[in-house]
Amino acid sequence: MLILAVSPIVTAQTADEILANYFENTGGLENWKQVQGLHFEGSVNFQGMELPIEMIQKADGKSMMKADFQGQTFYQNVYDGSTLWATNQMTMAAEKSDAEATENYKTDINDFPDPFIDYASKGHAVELIGKETVDGTETFKIKLTKEPKMYDGKEEQDITFYYFDTENFVPIVVEKEIKGGPAAGMVGQTKMSDYQEVGGLYFPFSITEKAKGQPGGQEITIKNITLNPEIDDTIFAFPEPVVETEKKQ
Repeated sequence: MLILAVSPIVTAQTADEILANYFENTGGLENWKQVQGLHFEGSVNFQGMELPIEMIQKADGKSMMKADFQGQTFYQNVYDGSTLWATNQMTMAAEKSDAEATENYKTDINDFPDPFIDYASKGHAVELIGKETVDGTETFKIKLTKEPKMYDGKEEQDITFYYFDTENFVPIVVEKEIKGGPAAGMVGQTKMSDYQEVGGLYFPFSITEKAKGQPGGQEITIKNITLNPEIDDTIFAFPEPVVETEKKQ
């Protein structure tokens, strides 16, 4: 009886132990800290069509995501260090995000390349909720709480749930309540699989984003990842409108 009573305590995992295994299994914490930039190339399945996409992230917060469709290039989440902007899909013009969205983005800059790196020094908190089976796989469910954000002028908690495979200690599902926009109140779900090694680190090469419990979704296939690429920062700059001058008669 004494052995049975002690056994669960001995085998219990803590959130920090799970995260330590995660970083060890994906290349080592110190190696992750050396990452200063990432360049992803792949495709997204859109209505049965494979559209090429490209995403760049840097440690200083500069970022860009673009997709090509029928000869047009769409930009999303482009940040040049001060301005957050994207392509308006109706007018195809570049539009700056409002102050609230920009400030919310800035709070996430220190999370590169992973929010769990030195999470306590960032003001984040982690909590092991327990074990949960997701799509037939046993996982550790970890709650990540970050600095609150503003949505429509109201402060909201910033909470994300990560589901780590108990065998490989890598996240296979991430869930977060959507706070703003037409999908507010729904839970956004990201599924990750096909982890592959790049420069000694492991990344998911198959990603599906959708609303939890809803059909459809967006399937992303990563085809190439470059660590610490050389990037010309001018690509992040907001394209100021061209002013046409009247020709002299």
